Amino acid sequence: QVQLVESGGGSVPPGGSLRLSCAAAGSIPSFITMAWYRQAPGKQLELVAGFTVTGNTNYADSVKGRFTISRDNAKNTVYLQMNNLKPEDTAVYYCNLRPLLGGPHYWGQGTQVTVSS
Repeated sequence: QVQLVESGGGSVPPGGSLRLSCAAAGSIPSFITMAWYRQAPGKQLELVAGFTVTGNTNYADSVKGRFTISRDNAKNTVYLQMNNLKPEDTAVYYCNLRPLLGGPHYWGQGTQVTVSS
């Protein structure tokens, strides 16, 4: 079993910044990839940023140039630095861990990000 613990959400004005963290613990598979998703009220879950199987990064078009995903493998932690936040970034953000050799995906509990003046 894998546990994902997220932190770093909050409320900021437009133009502000936040840094989300997601720490993985438990029986973590050897080969994984991790990503951040978000879900705004009344909208579908969408991929925000993630690592590909080759270790590269990919981003939703709406966050390119503003968000940066990074990771600390020694700490089994992935981060999402969010700059120049916009009201449309308001959502619950979820961390996702996907084993590359099959098996269930794991999700964090979600952290609320609110961008409002």
